[in-house]
Amino acid sequence: MTEESLTVDLVDGRTIIVPLVWYPRLWHGTPEERNRFEIFGDGAYIHWPDLDEDLTVAALLAGLPSGENPQSLKKWLAGRGQKKRKSK
Repeated sequence: MTEESLTVDLVDGRTIIVPLVWYPRLWHGTPEERNRFEIFGDGAYIHWPDLDEDLTVAALLAGLPSGENPQSLKKWLAGRGQKKRKSK
């Protein structure tokens, strides 16, 4: 993972790279929070406990961005005491 993208290496040899801005909780998370994740369900799911974010490999493969609504994100950000990070 970089400041701009999430990279997932699959067991079949493929690599998926998606922009972090697609996933606001990852985008707003600190590098330490983004680097603390769990993989479960035989590799089908990725969970970031510090960010309360869950992604599926199937959604990543389909190119689906987060479905979180703006009100939910705003409430989550307020709970973190953070200002919104600007998209580049």
